[in-house]
Amino acid sequence: MPIISKYSNEQVEKIVDEVITLLQSHKAPVDLSLMCLGNAITHIISEHVPAKKQAEVASNFAQALKQSVK
Repeated sequence: MPIISKYSNEQVEKIVDEVITLLQSHKAPVDLSLMCLGNAITHIISEHVPAKKQAEVASNFAQALKQSVK
């Protein structure tokens, strides 16, 4: 069963394009880009997910990331 998002593909793609453009404008190499994105993810989880759910959300995110690069 496909996952149905409450966000449109256009909305997601626009934000992703803006993030990538920002990283490119700073000439960020791959390792710096990944560090920045990882720090952003950590911030989002720690600031917007209840403490009891943070490990689960991080684990689910990591699993989804692994699946997306297979």
